[in-house]
Amino acid sequence: MRVILKPLFEAELPADFSEVLKNKLFGKELRTGEEIEVSLLGKPLRFKVLLAEPSPLKVKGNTRIEFSHGEVEVVDFEFDEPVKDVLPFDGGFVVVLERKVLILNQDGQKIYSDEFEDLNKVRVSKGRVVIIHGERKIRLVKP
Repeated sequence: MRVILKPLFEAELPADFSEVLKNKLFGKELRTGEEIEVSLLGKPLRFKVLLAEPSPLKVKGNTRIEFSHGEVEVVDFEFDEPVKDVLPFDGGFVVVLERKVLILNQDGQKIYSDEFEDLNKVRVSKGRVVIIHGERKIRLVKP
């Protein structure tokens, strides 16, 4: 379990600050995307929760707290059927479902989608996707 926080203030954080913050947040529930405030020496310090893994997450002794000065974008996908495989390639990734193949770009936008009666395997090579279906058929997709 881990949390990535982005300080919403300008200050140099000491090396052991994550432990101090973990003690302040112990038992609290954090969610990805929310802003939190922690009081330290009477001063409110604001943070954005860039990632809570899982979300929501209850801070415990084994929770790892990290700091970031950039943004982490999280995009969740949910499908109507189980995901059999995910294959990365230069232009994005291929999601293989029971009877369907989806090709998504790096931002998760659909480039290609098709359903196959007898989907066997999917392979990726040099930015090309090869779909093996039926007994004697392959389809080459060049996204």
